[in-house]
Amino acid sequence: MNNACQTPKDDDIRPAAITEALDPMRAPRGRMAMRWLPRGQTAFWLIGAFIVALMVAAPIVAVAWIALFPTENIWPHLASTMLPRYLKNTGILMFGVGVGVTLIGVSSAWVVTMCRLPAKRFFEWAMLLPMAVPAYIVAYVYTDLLEYAGPVQGVLRDIFGWQSAADYWFPDIRTKGGAIIVLSLTLYPYVYMLARAAFLSQSICAIEAARILGRSAWSSFATVALPLARPAIVVGVVIALMETLNDFGTIDFFAVHTLTAGIFNVWLGMGNAGGAAQIALTMLAVVIALMVIERYSRRRQRFHDTTSRFQELPGYDLAPLAKIGALAVCILPIALGFMIPSLVLIYYSIGYFDQSWTADFFEFAGNSLLVSGLATLVAVGCAIFMAYALRLFPQPLLKVCVRLSSVGYAVPGAVLAIGVLIPFARFDNALDAVMRETFGISTGLLLSGTVFALVFAYAVRFMAVSYGSIEAALGKVRPSMDDAARTLGESPWGTLKRIHFPMVRGGILAASVLVFVDGMKELPATLILRPFNFDTLATHVYQFAKDEMIEQAALGALTIVLVGVIPVVMLSRAISKSRPGHSGQS
Repeated sequence: MNNACQTPKDDDIRPAAITEALDPMRAPRGRMAMRWLPRGQTAFWLIGAFIVALMVAAPIVAVAWIALFPTENIWPHLASTMLPRYLKNTGILMFGVGVGVTLIGVSSAWVVTMCRLPAKRFFEWAMLLPMAVPAYIVAYVYTDLLEYAGPVQGVLRDIFGWQSAADYWFPDIRTKGGAIIVLSLTLYPYVYMLARAAFLSQSICAIEAARILGRSAWSSFATVALPLARPAIVVGVVIALMETLNDFGTIDFFAVHTLTAGIFNVWLGMGNAGGAAQIALTMLAVVIALMVIERYSRRRQRFHDTTSRFQELPGYDLAPLAKIGALAVCILPIALGFMIPSLVLIYYSIGYFDQSWTADFFEFAGNSLLVSGLATLVAVGCAIFMAYALRLFPQPLLKVCVRLSSVGYAVPGAVLAIGVLIPFARFDNALDAVMRETFGISTGLLLSGTVFALVFAYAVRFMAVSYGSIEAALGKVRPSMDDAARTLGESPWGTLKRIHFPMVRGGILAASVLVFVDGMKELPATLILRPFNFDTLATHVYQFAKDEMIEQAALGALTIVLVGVIPVVMLSRAISKSRPGHSGQS
């Protein structure tokens, strides 16, 4: 019978709303959730999610506005004088760090994952340890060790009988090359952990097929494993480059004039907030370019496993000389990026304990705990709210808002500080003027120059970290759990509290630890936004190291490092368990 003559089915003629009412399971999940909620609760979750997303995105919008409409436009002066140098130095630094983290991260990930080595299980997690040490602390330590008055050059002079610096040549650590080495040693774990996770998730069948066809181990890596892991490697490199843009302590100590240093120079040195915002907008353009490059590089890359059968990775036996080289690939980054700085900090902490273990130290530690703890509560709480709202209403507009709220991590801390401080200061000044004129009282600083501004900036910057962990955890909860709770008459809040919270506790804990540790290490935003006479451990270490007094700051630096080790252990365990068919052995 001709299709045109067929009697239309009910589904073909009745409106979609009637179809969904008769058969709710055929409705889009977002509409089902909206019908599940009373009208007031629908508005609460939707409007609340939009408000959180807009608040998180507001500092970035503020930076763009201030840069495009400054009170005093010095852009022509910046573009013709300082900006080219800032861009050149930033480009050199990012290129060098990109090459460094790729070489160290990919090679160590492959060796640890695919080769049989002594103490392999130790290297699996120890390769992540340099992530626990902020780059500026490594910079302070190596400057103290390698400068003319330091122990390394002192020993060399004693051994060879040199009397002055004119008698020999020694590389200067406080250069762009030194900054590249320091940043590469502390940022390569981003590439290592993503590359290793990619290698672990690959099916051994593809590699074995390459070996059967006559490929060597190196050729199999270059032609099979590396292309399969390329998307993950690119993401790791981009994250490392974003962290390079965010760094201030290292480049300031090494006197490398990058865009980040330019923000501090123009704002604090020249007193021009508009010019600082214009440099910040340039940094945002660089960040966006990095994200576009990352997406563009993978636009046509589609790699899929052809089998669901996974087996233990066999591991390659290496020749003696190759094994020595493989061990060096693993040992050197750990020694240079973590062991040596940690040992130096321990030595100084013990030697100068009486000078460091003071009431000021407890005050700085308390300030760090306060700000990082509050930021953790805000960031994790907002992330839970937005992730659950998106689960209830997977609408395109809400998805866009959630994505916007997650870009804060890509924005350097100095840029974010401008977007927070200037609008807050203008609001405080306007409110103070109104209150003086109307009631004759001064409100002072309510937002800017307070702990509130600092906590807000931390929460915005680290929202993506918390949201990613919580979204991944919620994604593992089957939608049927929500449907069952709805059938039993449970409210959305009750479902979140009684069903989802117990199931995603691990994700919430991971998000909390990551945000807390990142807050403890954050330096650029803290330097700009902290209240007067308010120091954290990070600013305390920065101030003493800047005055060439790293010994007195060693205890504070060591505390930051010890706190940073916690997420390293968590990440290592998660990566080891990421391979399909994992048996529980690391």
